[in-house]
Amino acid sequence: MRFAGKRALVTGAASGIGRATAQRIAGEGGHVFAADVNEEGLRETVAAGSGAMTAIPYDALDISSCKALVAAATADGGLDILCNIAGLLDWGPTLDFDEARFERLIAINLTSVYALCRAALPHLVESQGTIVNMASTAGVQGTPFSIGYAASKHGVVGLTKSLAVEFASRGVRINAVCPGHVNTPMTNRPPPEGDVDWALMMRNVPKLADGICEPEDIAEMVAFLASAQARKITGALFTVDGGQLAD
Repeated sequence: MRFAGKRALVTGAASGIGRATAQRIAGEGGHVFAADVNEEGLRETVAAGSGAMTAIPYDALDISSCKALVAAATADGGLDILCNIAGLLDWGPTLDFDEARFERLIAINLTSVYALCRAALPHLVESQGTIVNMASTAGVQGTPFSIGYAASKHGVVGLTKSLAVEFASRGVRINAVCPGHVNTPMTNRPPPEGDVDWALMMRNVPKLADGICEPEDIAEMVAFLASAQARKITGALFTVDGGQLAD
């Protein structure tokens, strides 16, 4: 029961890593505010989980919605943990990938994360709390045919490290998890059309046998970083990828 008495806001909680994280923290005693644009998925997350969970719909594309989400989660007791897991994967040949698709990725994967961090930080300073952001292996390595996604996740890495330095003296820890391929609805969609060099795409595959991760594998790392077990860790990136980036 590492999170007994703790209040956690988890975005992207309607499915995948966000759902697994919300259920993990609630199952260990935390009161989780589970947030997503997908209201039906949120209801399924809450119904299938154990412990205290409150569903709050929000739209990551709308900054006012992000601010309202933090206000709702902190209205009655503040906040101890923010897990920024909501995200979008969109990829394809760069010459077919227009600026509107690029900007949408940046807005959902990076700008909304900044908005949520900025709104939550005063509460986390008060509680001496923590933030766990969801980056990616695409945030630490160049990824062909995924320019917008990689740019957004490199941004999450920079945001994480910079905020960690700025707020360390104020008692807030801020870290990021960098998953490789995870078995989620987002990553299991059909590949895009166009001229994709699959040999180049697959140059880094998991080295472990059965190396593709499950959402629970990532949620376990998120929960560790959000817990007191990681009290001396901030500004760090933790890769969970089955050896995908191992040389």
